[in-house]
Amino acid sequence: MAFYGKILLFAMPAFLILVLLEKWYGYYKQKDTVPTLDMISSLSSGITNVVKDVVGLSITIISYEWLSKNFAFIKLENTFLVYFIAFVALDFSGYWVHRIAHTVNLFWNNHIIHHSSEEFNLACALRQSIAVFVKIFVVFLLPAAFLGVPTAVIAVVAPLHLFAQFWYHTQHINKMGWLEYVIVTPSHHRVHHAMNQEYIDKNFGQIFIFWDFLFGTFQKELTTVPPVYGITIPVQTYNPIKINFQHLLMLIKDAWNTKNYADKLTIWFRSTGWRPQDVMVKYPVSKIEDVNNFNKYNPITSSFIQFWSWIQIAFLLVFTSLLFYNIALISIPAIYYYALFIFLTVYSFTELMDGNKHAFVYEILKNVGAIVVLIFYKNWFGIPSNLLIVFVVFYVIITSLVVTFYCTSKLHKIKLVV
Repeated sequence: MAFYGKILLFAMPAFLILVLLEKWYGYYKQKDTVPTLDMISSLSSGITNVVKDVVGLSITIISYEWLSKNFAFIKLENTFLVYFIAFVALDFSGYWVHRIAHTVNLFWNNHIIHHSSEEFNLACALRQSIAVFVKIFVVFLLPAAFLGVPTAVIAVVAPLHLFAQFWYHTQHINKMGWLEYVIVTPSHHRVHHAMNQEYIDKNFGQIFIFWDFLFGTFQKELTTVPPVYGITIPVQTYNPIKINFQHLLMLIKDAWNTKNYADKLTIWFRSTGWRPQDVMVKYPVSKIEDVNNFNKYNPITSSFIQFWSWIQIAFLLVFTSLLFYNIALISIPAIYYYALFIFLTVYSFTELMDGNKHAFVYEILKNVGAIVVLIFYKNWFGIPSNLLIVFVVFYVIITSLVVTFYCTSKLHKIKLVV
C-alpha cells in the first residue's frame, strides 16, 4: 500500500504533464481533443481511483499468493524471463477481465467510468473505477500460478502493466505498421472506445493485441467509419462518483420494478444493457440511436467555472500527494476518513462543473469535516506540521466563501459557451 503510494507520487505529475502536453499539441495542430472540463473530470476520476487502491478499499476473494501456493507445479527464480512471463500472464488475465466487464451487466458497472467520456485522449485513460469493491477474477492468473511465478514479481509487474496502457489513448498517432499485429496501438484502442455498431465490444487487449486475433474480438479501424466515442446511454455528468454507480443504480431499480421474478434474479448476469421487457416499456431510458447525430455533453458554463476547476484540481493534487507521502503516519481508520475527504472534494467541485447551484452544500459539508479533523487530531490526520494546519484552514475558508458566493449570487446565471 505505502509502496504503491510512493510510486504514484512520481506517476501523477508525469501523467499530468503528458495530458497537458497533448492539449498543447492539439492547439498547435488545430485539433484540440482535450476539452478542459472533460479533462478535469478525467483527472479527478483518476485521483479517486488511486486513492481507493492505496487505502485498500477492496477485498480479494482469492489472492494470487493462495493460487501460487496451491497450484504451482514448479518454482521459478526471479529472472528476466520470469518477469516477462508475469507480464504476459497479467495481460492474458486482463483481456478476459476486460471482456467480461463489457459483456456482463453487473461487471459493466465496474468499467463504465472508463468509457464515459465522449472524447478520446490521454486524460480519459485515467478514468478508472472506484466501484470494484470485491475482486473475483484473480483466477485468470492461474497460468502464472501453475508456473510458480512469485507473488513479489506479480506485485512489481502489475503497476507497470497498468501504466503501460496509458500512452495509446490518443487521436494524434496514426497506424503503426507491423506493430499493429503485436501490441495494442492508438488505432486499436480508438476502435475499442467507439460506440459505432462496427466497433462495439472489440479489441479488449491491454498490451498485446494477439489475444483479440486469437479469441475473435479484433476489429481494425476503418477509414470509412470514423470512431464516435462514448457510451450509448450517455452519463450526462462530469461527476465521476455519480458515473461509477449509474449503471448499478439502474440495475437495482430494474430488478425492483420488474414483475418477472426470474428477471429479478438474472438481470445481473445478462448481457450488458439488457433490461426486463416490462421495465423497458414503463421506464424507458434515453439512448443514442444514431451515433453520427447526437449532442455531446457540453453544458453551457461560465469562464469562472473553468478557472475555479483548475484551482480545485490543484488543491486536490496537493491533498492527494500529502496522503501518499505521509501514508505511514496515518492510522486506521483515519486513512479512510482522508479518502472520504478526497471523494467529497471531487463530488463537490464536479457538481459545480455540472452547473448544480446547490454544490456549495457539498463544499461546506466537506470543509466542516476538515475542521472536525483538525480539532480531533490537533493536526491534519496525524501529520505533524503547523504550516499544514494553516494551509488547510486557508483552503477551507477560501473554498467555502467562493463557492457559496458563486452559487447563491447571480454569477451562476452568467453563462458563456465554451
